[in-house]
Amino acid sequence: MRMKVLVTGVAGQLGHDVMNELAKRGYEGIGSDIKDTYSGIPDGTAVVTMPYVPMDITDKASVEKVLKEVNPDVVVHCAAWTAVDLAEEEDKKETVRKVNAEGTRNIALVCKDLGCKMVYISTDYVFDGQGTKPWEPDCKDYKPLNVYGETKLEGELAVSENLEKYFIVRIAWVFGKNGKNFIKTMLNLGKTHDQLRVVSDQIGTPTYTLDLAVLLVDMIETEKYGYYHATNEGGYISWYDFTKEIFRQAIEAGHKEYEKVTVTPVTTEEYGVSKAKRPFNSRLDKSKLTANGFNLLPTWQDAVKRYLAEIDF
Repeated sequence: MRMKVLVTGVAGQLGHDVMNELAKRGYEGIGSDIKDTYSGIPDGTAVVTMPYVPMDITDKASVEKVLKEVNPDVVVHCAAWTAVDLAEEEDKKETVRKVNAEGTRNIALVCKDLGCKMVYISTDYVFDGQGTKPWEPDCKDYKPLNVYGETKLEGELAVSENLEKYFIVRIAWVFGKNGKNFIKTMLNLGKTHDQLRVVSDQIGTPTYTLDLAVLLVDMIETEKYGYYHATNEGGYISWYDFTKEIFRQAIEAGHKEYEKVTVTPVTTEEYGVSKAKRPFNSRLDKSKLTANGFNLLPTWQDAVKRYLAEIDF
């Protein structure tokens, strides 16, 4: 029996890559998002032509209908509201909660009925982001700093309280081909600015969705359920360190226009207020992956190199 997997959020960075990884391994991937047809980048990869079903995760009836018709072995739930600052606006909070908490609950409850596995992608924002010690996946000391973190935590609890066959995978500093991300933002800013100020007191590690997708498909081939942390290897860094390496590699790849850019480290306080409070400590402890026999992701430096070769900039 070929494993059948429904992937939500295929118009985004991770959903796109998970679909392609499923195709690569010969599994049956069915993509889903809110639009009537696939609306991610038309990059000629498998996801573009793979089966697709529209589904509004905030609509309980829509979720029940789609999931029961598809009857998957696994649901990989990548769809989320991820605009962290926008989530703080009064008129957006209800929608954010509907997507991240209720939408996740709707999916979890049908997975419970169907007896299928569920993967929920979460974030270090469920913690308070203080200190320097890496967060462990089974830490229950939750204290989200903002609406995004609160609603993602509510989503986690909707999964863990209703299911036994689940993987909750927390990631950080995500980048991929099919969407906006920090690398693309910096490459664009570097074209128009000679000076960039980047925060140096928020510490974490980037996650390349292409690499993460491999791990997620590895996970659903097992019954090693529970909470996990997953980012690329290569050591903990600041956003400033990340930016310096992005430009270094872009120049190395022949983009001399970035030679004129000076990057200056600043504190979060000096940088100025963002609507949402940000964690200083996004270090994630990933030793549970190894303990359960999963492969760690490649280094983030290597991931940046491969990513820059993939995109046009």
